[in-house]
Amino acid sequence: MPSIRIAIVGAGPVGLLLARLLLDNPGVDVTVFESDQSPSVRGQGGSLDLHPTTGIAALKEAGLYEEFLKRVRFDGEALIICDKNLIPYVNLPRAEENTSRGRPEIDRSSLREMLLHSVPPEMIRWGWRLRSIDSQHRVVFDQGTESGFDLIVGADGAWSKTRQLLSSQTPIYSGIAGISFTIPEAEERAPKGYEMVNRGSVFAYSDGKGITAQQAGDGSLDISAWYVQREDWRDHAAHDISTAQGARTQVVENYQDWDSRLIDFVRQGERPVARSLYMLPVGWKWKHRSGVTLIGDAAHVMTPFAGEGVNLGMQDALLLSRAILKASKSSDPTFQLPAQIKTFEAGLFVRARKTAELTRDMMQWWFFTDGSPRSVVEKVVIRITAFHQSGPLASAAFPFFAAGVYAYYFGFKWFH
Repeated sequence: MPSIRIAIVGAGPVGLLLARLLLDNPGVDVTVFESDQSPSVRGQGGSLDLHPTTGIAALKEAGLYEEFLKRVRFDGEALIICDKNLIPYVNLPRAEENTSRGRPEIDRSSLREMLLHSVPPEMIRWGWRLRSIDSQHRVVFDQGTESGFDLIVGADGAWSKTRQLLSSQTPIYSGIAGISFTIPEAEERAPKGYEMVNRGSVFAYSDGKGITAQQAGDGSLDISAWYVQREDWRDHAAHDISTAQGARTQVVENYQDWDSRLIDFVRQGERPVARSLYMLPVGWKWKHRSGVTLIGDAAHVMTPFAGEGVNLGMQDALLLSRAILKASKSSDPTFQLPAQIKTFEAGLFVRARKTAELTRDMMQWWFFTDGSPRSVVEKVVIRITAFHQSGPLASAAFPFFAAGVYAYYFGFKWFH
């Protein structure tokens, strides 16, 4: 008989990864509840870059690294960070597995598909929409009430209903919104843009605005146009942004002084989706409550401008699985579980704050700093490198690295 019963609310990558990590452990019984009626009911978004010490480390512990290698795109590490005039402040080439810089790309849909195939189908209850969790930890769904769980894990995203049992805090508007598009069959339909992206990504920032283009595994390009604007911007849009033509016109009118090659990404875009970016306050945490915890966006949703959100969430799943398994192997699992979860949460709060601070800084530099990216590129490179560095040798060498960054960009700006 399993000693610990777990309910995971949400079958996104983070919830599924936790389920996989707990699989085949006789001391744990897991049920995943997902509000979507099926895996294919809606799109999963664009491309993700996974990192060695977080996302990839979690996949390795889950026994999924070899399958990951079949799906990952190391050439997706190609990267251009430029301004509105296409001056490239960062320009990195494609990579291969043996030359990887530690940020290979995988489509969100492919990652979720891999994780879905790694757990028994009967573990997931599709179409179970959570309504509430009461004070007795009874989980109320449209289909009825489930109870008897030793731990309820909220992996139910930015607008988590599980979070409501722990706090009244909801995500706050970041000040940035925009419209995303897709260019299908980009090599044929948008050959110049496809060549520029180079199977990786182009991130262009200037004047509180951004245009991003990323290669997807199916040959399409995911395009987004972000800019600083009021939260109710959709109500004041000059055009009907629910149509492709209206959405394109809405964006293009705001980017008239940008290089035409960047604007072309938008002009060629289809399937517009209006998006407003929300985040939980930096440093937010909840008071521990036995029997309930959060992971992924439910615990620390943030904007995408540091590329760390999904990696942090996958690390949550890894560390939470270790805490649960440690409790399950004790002489009194249900007694030990709350203490293990409380320790896990203390570590999560530290990791989340560090990552949220990086993400806030990146957003501030790209969108809210005069002269960006020219005025901030040194800070960006140094900050990201510092975030990922580890070990005493790295720390000792870091001042020399930082000096080298400033020297390089002094010369670069002289000639540009």
